[in-house]
Parts: sequence; C-alpha cells; structure tokens
Amino acid sequence: MSKQPLLTSYNLSGLELSNRMVMAPMTRSRAGEGNVPTDLMVKYYRQRTSAGLIISEGTQISEQGIGYPWTPGIHTYEQVEGWKKVTSAVHNEGGKIFAQIWHVGRISHPHYHDGEPPVAPSAVKPEGQIFTAEGMKDFVTPRALGTDEIPGIIEDYAQAARNAVKAGFDGVEIHGANGYLIDQFLKDGTNKRNDEYGGSLKNRSRLTLEVTEAVSDAIGNEKTGIRFSPTVRNHGISDSNPKETFSYLLEQLNDFNLAYIHLMEPMDDVSDLDNYPEEVTEYFRDIYNGTIITNAGFDQNSGNKVIENGTADLVAYGRLFLANPDLPARFSADADLNEPDQRTFYGGDAEGYTDYPFMNETTEVAAE
Repeated sequence: MSKQPLLTSYNLSGLELSNRMVMAPMTRSRAGEGNVPTDLMVKYYRQRTSAGLIISEGTQISEQGIGYPWTPGIHTYEQVEGWKKVTSAVHNEGGKIFAQIWHVGRISHPHYHDGEPPVAPSAVKPEGQIFTAEGMKDFVTPRALGTDEIPGIIEDYAQAARNAVKAGFDGVEIHGANGYLIDQFLKDGTNKRNDEYGGSLKNRSRLTLEVTEAVSDAIGNEKTGIRFSPTVRNHGISDSNPKETFSYLLEQLNDFNLAYIHLMEPMDDVSDLDNYPEEVTEYFRDIYNGTIITNAGFDQNSGNKVIENGTADLVAYGRLFLANPDLPARFSADADLNEPDQRTFYGGDAEGYTDYPFMNETTEVAAE
C-alpha cells in the first residue's frame, strides 16, 4: 500500500514538515499568573511534536485583546520568556510551531478591561454570554474603535509577531477567524463603519491586509500565515456574501506570498444560506495560489482524500490531537483513537490535558 498522503513530508516556505498533519489552534485556558505559559503547557506541546506543524492556542497581542480567562499572551517580557520554554521543548523533539496571534475584539467583557467595554469595529452587541473566571456573563455592547486607534492595533500585531520570533516560534498565524476582531471588520453584519475601514468590500478588507502587511514586514512573509472562517457564525457574526468577501480577500493575499492560509469548513448547516459555500476549501482553492491548510471535521480517511485530490495541502486536527498526542503514529498504524473529554477542555490541570495515553501505552500493534 502506498503511503498515506497525510504522512508525506511538505516544504512550507522553506520549513520542512515531517508530515501534512497540523495541530489546530485550541484554547485550553491553562496559562498562569500574568497570562504566562506554564510548565504544564510545555509538557502539553512537547507531547504533540509528531504533528508536522503545531499552531499554538490563541495568544493575545495586547491587554485589550483579552477575552477569556487563563489564556496566554505574547506582549510582556514574562510571557515571551514562558513561550521560550515551549518552543525549545518542541524544537528539541524535532517539531515545528507557529504562534496564533489574537485580538478578540467584541468577544470580551468589561471584567477584563477595568470596567470599560471591549472594542470592535462598530457598537454591535454579540449574541449570548461569555465565560469568565467568575462564571458566565452577558455580552455587552462594545465601543466602536476610532479611526485614529487602528494604527496602534496594527502595530500590536506586528510587535506580537516580533515577540513570537524572539520567543523561538517558527512563524505566526494571524487569527482572522471565528468572530474575533479581524473577522468583525471583514463581515458586514458587524462592520457598520463609514470611514476607510467600513462600507465597501475594499474598506472592510483593509484592516486584514494592513495587519498582514505589517506582520510580513516585521518577520517575513514566509513566516506569516492567516486563518479565516468564511461561514462560521459564532455569537451572531454574519456576512451577506462570504463568497464575494473572501474571494476578493484571497485574491489580494495572493500578492503576499504567505506561508499559508488556513480555512475553516462550516461548523453547521449553511445549505439554506445564499452565498455561503458548503465546501469552503474547495470553493476557494481555485482563487488562492499558495499553500492551504483546511480544518474542521476531518478524520483519517477524509484528510487523506482532501490532500490526494489537491483541494488542500495540509489538514489541521483539533480534538483528535487534543486526545491523541501521537495522532500521526495512530493514523500510520490504523490504531484506535482516544476520545476527547469535553469536561476538561477549558481550565483545570493535567486531567484531559497531558494525561491522554500514547498508543504504546494502550495498544499493541502487530509488527509488519
């Protein structure tokens, strides 16, 4: 039998990946005081270095970018020093790791901002509630950013990228997905601005492109990736025409020669929504010329298929890597998989974090 496409090597803008399986960014809420990475986080990432590429959990670019408890940042000296321990552990095991840099925008609460509302492109309140260290709280109406504030946020992204490289990361992924700040600017359901960052498709894309340019200038385009979720509708975010919005954006991003773009497939049924692609990566494959990572809902068979047919170059796995630190070995052996324990996804200690067994601790595989 020929080797599984997922288990073949890949050259990512000069970075040699041992396989095409990516560990997706996953918030786990295990950071310590000051949002500094902990020794437990070092162990967690070290365990998963058999991934061709690890993308870290969302990592705040600033105090303003915080939206959840116990999530790490990369904007203080202590945070950078904490991440150095993680990247050293990953590299010592032969792994590769990018930092996902993150500003949550309106998906936050005054609890994190000395009583002040979170910021957003426009004063549009999210739906539902948000988790805080004091329990669930209703979302509040955010404060619309002034035009004069946006250059400072762009510089925060660039500085976070510089800090990530200083901390030993191989590159960064700009978080432009899941209803957070960049996504809020892109989509017309949350962007009601009438300045150069709102209104037309070109204006709504401006922040994304300016952040991408700033980060690429700061650390190199070959070390820069970006993640999008064209059809995800977290907390009521929406766009009237994601096919048009993201077609335009990806055409512009072709000029940047990035390490990759990372596309999320729909998280729910979008078949009844006009201009929402049901197969995101397939729809945008002909538009974007560079490396594409696809994510959301893939298993071993569908992951191999999407590589084999050329729709994507790499496949990101979230929950499967969470519960199976040795996921590539399990795919190689067609072994059984551990089931993720949702009770332990966010916060806590080693349980459901670093105590998932490796295959050789649970399964005997016959020698070929």
